[in-house]
Amino acid sequence: MRKAFKYRLYPIKPQAKDLERALELCRQLYNAAPQERREAYKKAGKTVGFYEQKRSLPEVRAALPEYKRLHSQVLQDVLHRADRAFQGFFRRLKGRKGKAGFPRFKGKGRYDSFTFPQAYATGVKLQEGGKRVFLFGIGSVKLKLHRPLAGKIKTATIKREEKEWYIVFVCEAEPKPFPPSEEAVGIDLGTNPYFLVASNGEKIEAPRYYQRTQKKLAEKQKELSRKRRGSHRYLKAREGLAKFHRKVARQRRDFHHKVARSLVNRYGTIVHEDLNVLGLARSRAAKGVLDAGWAQFLSILAYKAEGHRVSGKVLAGRRVVGVDPKHTSQDCPVCGHREKRPLWVREFTCPACGTLLHRDVAAAQNVLARAWAGPSGKGVAGAIP
Repeated sequence: MRKAFKYRLYPIKPQAKDLERALELCRQLYNAAPQERREAYKKAGKTVGFYEQKRSLPEVRAALPEYKRLHSQVLQDVLHRADRAFQGFFRRLKGRKGKAGFPRFKGKGRYDSFTFPQAYATGVKLQEGGKRVFLFGIGSVKLKLHRPLAGKIKTATIKREEKEWYIVFVCEAEPKPFPPSEEAVGIDLGTNPYFLVASNGEKIEAPRYYQRTQKKLAEKQKELSRKRRGSHRYLKAREGLAKFHRKVARQRRDFHHKVARSLVNRYGTIVHEDLNVLGLARSRAAKGVLDAGWAQFLSILAYKAEGHRVSGKVLAGRRVVGVDPKHTSQDCPVCGHREKRPLWVREFTCPACGTLLHRDVAAAQNVLARAWAGPSGKGVAGAIP
């Protein structure tokens, strides 16, 4: 299996300028690839493919000496990205009648990463026990290896996030099996006060990272609006606002990873509502839904639960099931009686069987019950294969 490890880079000023220069050269090459294809087809009706453009790289490096400071495989990967964009365009063109989205040119500052496809063969080497990393054309850059690498390094991607630099290693590692578990759980996602309520009664409070920092974000947005667009102070204020938003997004993603890992470690089957998150994001509850990040959490949960694939087979993977969310909070999980209740009612007594229930726990139990294929509880519809 392949696993990605992301680490922070701390380049000195000359190295940061070299990294910016490398990104700019990659951006220009990326833009030249679709331009060449478009002109060749327009003027001569000829289709230029990836391999034709790849074979022309030595001529590009001979005509433009600045490209000699970039590894040839980095340049090939840039052309491969452009080729993938065209492949996606033609695939969408076949599948729909409207606009398929022709590959766009990357504007200045809009190309944020470049990749060494074969890390150790293309001049990427760890130094000083992981305290530094040598990059071809850049030099030895300080690295914060906050967790050890696992497996053999295959690729290395240099990534820019605002003014911060990162390196992402993709490693070939041995899969680690999950602890065995036959337990199943249903989860009901919410926004306030609980992010998640499980069918066994477990409740996880919603951190609400965005709403808690909304006042500070509004102040920073006001500071930005007072600055003259394009001025030094405007750029500095914009950078501070982006940094604040980035922190909130990282906090939310870290929370999602930890909750998903906790569920995957304990349960063999995890059942959730198959929610229309995009539709909910356009409703009155949009702020809470987007702050909770349900789509990101479910994506992380499915990724972690699937486990490891070797030769197309899942090794010790969990099962994640999405079920119809209709009436899950209105049905009694004991007798099935349905009664519509306002959202402010959090606990209720079923008028049919007299059971005292918590609204979210009852919903999670209904979610779990809808996943059973039979009364024995074996076999779950919609499970990951």
